[in-house]
Amino acid sequence: MLACGALLATLVGRRATRASCVLAERMALKAKPYLQDVSLRRETVPSDEVYPFNIPAVRHLHGLEFHPDVTFLVGENGSGKSTLLEAIALALGFGAEGGTKNVRFKTAETVSSLHNYLRLVKSFRAPKDHYFLRAESFYNVATYMDETGYLDGYGGRSLHQRSHGESFMTLLTTKFRGKGLYLLDEPEAALSPSRQLAALSAIHQLVHDDSQFIIATHSPILLSFPKAKIMLLDGSGITEVSYEDTEHYAVTRDFLNNYRRRLEMLFADEDDA
Repeated sequence: MLACGALLATLVGRRATRASCVLAERMALKAKPYLQDVSLRRETVPSDEVYPFNIPAVRHLHGLEFHPDVTFLVGENGSGKSTLLEAIALALGFGAEGGTKNVRFKTAETVSSLHNYLRLVKSFRAPKDHYFLRAESFYNVATYMDETGYLDGYGGRSLHQRSHGESFMTLLTTKFRGKGLYLLDEPEAALSPSRQLAALSAIHQLVHDDSQFIIATHSPILLSFPKAKIMLLDGSGITEVSYEDTEHYAVTRDFLNNYRRRLEMLFADEDDA
């Protein structure tokens, strides 16, 4: 109680009681990350030999701590990035197709059962805004918005009346209100390089407005976000890597600096075959 009393006096100049100690401890804590950690409840897993538990990144999901601002999930196709992000979204209460937590529809039975086996650690403070973007099903979400008439958050106009990239940018600049938790699955799919730079700027502004992002991506441009945490999913599990150690950075840099030679080598290999 003495330690709590000193903390409380420092923060708000009040005497310590049990209730006020809880308040003081919360004030001393930071609200972000809203989603702090995710792990696999191994005691409930039916078998490591069946999907999705046979994915190395899932099998070794002992505890993935998220950055308060931006966490990237990277890896080869099939490494489990989207599977894990989808499971986190469903465990948080989002629908399988994406959107806000109020969007409830399903066009196909493609969801894995992983969300039923996750343990989430959350902040004492809930985000005021939230969204789950799935690039592959965003068209369906846009159609759902048209059918329900919920277009105010998207600028009052159908997303189908804009290009794919413009629709994605509308999310970042209009729909996302800040102080939120945003899960994005391959947002670069619809964005040109210049729009990806614009997306970085929008994410930066939202982070400064107390937002948290968890993003699965292949984009070396998005991955450059300052101080972001980059988690590599591969055959050995999940490990943190630096930006310049990612394959995305290394391959892109090498190709742009030596593209003529790389194309000659690539096509020569095809001709030899």
